[in-house]
Amino acid sequence: MKRYELPEAMLFDLDGTLFRTETLLEEVHRRVFATLREEGLYLAPEPPVGRLLGSLGMLLEHIWQRVMPDGSPAAQDRANELLLQYELEELENGRGELYEGVPEVLNELRSRGVRLFVASNGLESYVKEVPRLRGIGELFEGFYSAGEYGTSSKVDLVKLLLTDSGAKSAWMVGDRNSDIEAGKGNALFTVGCDYAGFRREGELDGADVRIASFSELLTLVGRSGG
Repeated sequence: MKRYELPEAMLFDLDGTLFRTETLLEEVHRRVFATLREEGLYLAPEPPVGRLLGSLGMLLEHIWQRVMPDGSPAAQDRANELLLQYELEELENGRGELYEGVPEVLNELRSRGVRLFVASNGLESYVKEVPRLRGIGELFEGFYSAGEYGTSSKVDLVKLLLTDSGAKSAWMVGDRNSDIEAGKGNALFTVGCDYAGFRREGELDGADVRIASFSELLTLVGRSGG
């Protein structure tokens, strides 16, 4: 595998990149729709969880339009509230796993002087709590989310992050087309994570390089000395 110069910073998507989201969302999805039914807000059959997993990377307003297009605005707003509530509850209960090798790789990158950031279209508390509760929060210099900054695209979110951090060279690492677009839209090297399993076909076609496991990230820069 070709080696690349170690960048000053690496920007990571969260779901499907660092975090195996399906290990959390399957139970959360069930709880969200059970509550919507109990409250009389959505009485149609529960949509398949794969539809929610396949929507990750979108802004929340677009996620619910895809997951339950027949749901009322009130149902979609309530689903937003319940999603965050149940995600945080299940995370606190120990549900949800990082991908294999994530802590080790991030620690190695930090030891070699790479500045680490999270850039996600998710909600602020979710984007900050997943890393904290899974023991990797302190490795990151900053957490940037559409929920906190109100950005309308990931391109804008990454642009804001780069402006704030002053990073001169950076990689964007993620599993969705929105990550590749965000990297390319800010002239970054892009790494497509080809291991999540719930992305759409062709999602990573524009990536500079793809990795089949998170640990391959170190192979791209060499294990010692870059």
